[in-house]
Amino acid sequence: MHEASKALSRRLHDSRFASRYFVGNGVDIGCGPDPVSQYVEQFPLMRQVRNWDMPDGDAQYLATLADQSLNFVHSSHCLEHMVDPKIALQNWLRVLKPGGHMIITIPDEDLYEQGKFPSTFNSDHKWTFTIHKKKSWSPKSINLLEFLAEFSDVAQVLKIELLDASYRYQIGRFDQTLTPVAESGIEFILRKIPELELQQAGRYQTVAQNAR
Repeated sequence: MHEASKALSRRLHDSRFASRYFVGNGVDIGCGPDPVSQYVEQFPLMRQVRNWDMPDGDAQYLATLADQSLNFVHSSHCLEHMVDPKIALQNWLRVLKPGGHMIITIPDEDLYEQGKFPSTFNSDHKWTFTIHKKKSWSPKSINLLEFLAEFSDVAQVLKIELLDASYRYQIGRFDQTLTPVAESGIEFILRKIPELELQQAGRYQTVAQNAR
């Protein structure tokens, strides 16, 4: 519930959101009634932001958005609804310009699902996410470190954070995202690597191999 609004206060304490991440034109995938664009006063370098929701088409493909057309992609609690999160992230990166940023929040399986799947709090959740575990209780768990490593040839991971600052660990089981404060999630931020940097990285790798 209103996850972008919950995230505002902590994002205002990190100058990168205003000066690097929410800069230029973007898309807000699955924003519903709580788009990040409503906070343009707080992120003044943000220009046009397209709100993408179910009437706009399948968020897994973003079929009507052109390749490399946007400076940032924002999505809050949407990736877990995708039939194939890998294909979704491929397309979310596809529409991003080189050097652009992707700001994604997803539920953490322990803070949100709390040991039960299929979800008892949202029946449309198709996956659960954890930053990293050797073994998960969820049959549909995605290990985020392993998942993002699959995109390391095109995207740089800038941040992965467990959003539990306002989570109450000592109370009984219920959906804490229904409260005004608990995020119960994970935020990760990617930067799409420009081609020149990829070429330089390839040259460095070649030099290192030849020096062995």
